[in-house]
Amino acid sequence: MKYWLMKSEPDVYSIDQLHKDKTTPWEGVRNYQARNYMQKDMQVGDLVLFYHSNAEPPGVAGIAKVSKLAFPDKTQFEKKSEYFDAKATKEKPIWFCVEVEYIAKFKNLVSLSDLRDNEKLADMVVLQKGSRLSVQPVEKKHFDIVKKMGGL
Repeated sequence: MKYWLMKSEPDVYSIDQLHKDKTTPWEGVRNYQARNYMQKDMQVGDLVLFYHSNAEPPGVAGIAKVSKLAFPDKTQFEKKSEYFDAKATKEKPIWFCVEVEYIAKFKNLVSLSDLRDNEKLADMVVLQKGSRLSVQPVEKKHFDIVKKMGGL
């Protein structure tokens, strides 16, 4: 099993919305490295730290899991979508997404400053200078610490 951190702006898609929907395709990722993680590395059952970005404060809001392997992101074909890609075709899609399933919301949001204040998390990818990927790997030891910090 692998562990991941996936970012979403809570006003676009929040942990509460995932709880309501139960599952969702992780659409709209337009970074090749993040896409490759979803397409090549994620497996059903992998656990995800659900991170609220561009929030006040930003931080980890809960846990999800990968519930379906990568498949073509339908938004790349929708001309009215902000994620439309004219180079993508149904025969040769460019962008892929996984489906994620709600597991739990943290009792306490684990803010970015909380993450930075924990020296055991110093080498966590999300804390590295210039790290802006919306999908990134997480070490199990970091996942377990963040989960405990969140009250689970």
